[in-house]
Amino acid sequence: MTDQIMGTYGPRPVTFVRGEGTRLWDDSGREYLDFLCGISVTSLGHANPVVASAVCEAARTLLHVSNLFWTVPQQQVAASLDELLGGGGKVFFANSGAEANECAIKLARRAGGRGRYRVISAYGSFHGRTLATLHATGQPSKHEAFQPLPEGFSHVAWDDPDALGAAVDSSVAAVLLEAVQGEGGVNVASPGYLAAARRICDEHGALLILDEVQTGLGRTGRWWGFEHDDIRPDVVTTAKALGNGVPIGACWARAEVAAAFEPGDHGSTFGGQPLAASAALAVLTEMRRIDAPALAEAAGARLARAVRTIPGVVSVRGRGLLLAAELAEGLAAADAARAALAEGLVVNAVTPTALRLAPPLTVAAGEIDEGARRLGAALARLGGS
Repeated sequence: MTDQIMGTYGPRPVTFVRGEGTRLWDDSGREYLDFLCGISVTSLGHANPVVASAVCEAARTLLHVSNLFWTVPQQQVAASLDELLGGGGKVFFANSGAEANECAIKLARRAGGRGRYRVISAYGSFHGRTLATLHATGQPSKHEAFQPLPEGFSHVAWDDPDALGAAVDSSVAAVLLEAVQGEGGVNVASPGYLAAARRICDEHGALLILDEVQTGLGRTGRWWGFEHDDIRPDVVTTAKALGNGVPIGACWARAEVAAAFEPGDHGSTFGGQPLAASAALAVLTEMRRIDAPALAEAAGARLARAVRTIPGVVSVRGRGLLLAAELAEGLAAADAARAALAEGLVVNAVTPTALRLAPPLTVAAGEIDEGARRLGAALARLGGS
């Protein structure tokens, strides 16, 4: 334990020193199955050799030159992301999901012009912890300590097209949504919700921004969560899995929307620098090689089936390998997460009554079965039945 780190995360029960694939080891040598994945980050597993090799080579070649100049990895990652998003767009690189969303919000305001500045998001959403993305986050309890927050943000009921339609008018620059609310509890949008949001935005001339920071890059069983609704957003943000643990985020926008930014409107010292971009390029190449969305779909189905049979679990929701196990009455998720850690399984309490399960997309069938066994033992400890 150290006294030199700010207490923004509360007590930390374990110090991890090594990882390989789905497994972690702590400073006492104990092994764990990682079913949290750094919160949907290490989608290709810990110490992935392809990513590790790319990072090592980048460190020996070129670490940083600033965004006043081109680098090859940055251009390659932008082209790869644009292809995965259907083409015809441009990318801004940042260092995190919050920064990617900050870029999207600024871009929407720039494209909307004066008088068209409001951003509508949903209650239960999570979009980051900068002042702007915090206000875009639809969790008022997180706002109070930091009031007054930047103006121009409103929230409507999640998964309610009528509420969204009533909130959008000519002052709205953009609607900002997740395909699955990750931090809000792994809440999946009903079929047609995102399509309705697309129609509403088109009717009012607003941009549709999809926050794919947690859901993107195969996690839900498709490359992007919005693909389940067969729509095309104007702006898409991504991060987390993009670097498999190396900090990088990206904001993609249709070219005509991206054109609203002029030189000097936005920037980032480290955004898309060669080391991070090299990691991202290796991630995207490897994800395509292994067909990451297909792996997530199959593994997610197996994990959901296994967890549903555990005494103390009343339901499982989510998509692909972004799942939440809703616990029986009387079982607190925070207690269950601690009990799971004691059994050698890393998960977290995504709500007071639900555990989030987000293992690497490369998780093996045997690891899924073993993880379910460890979770069952944890819940049995707490009297789950």
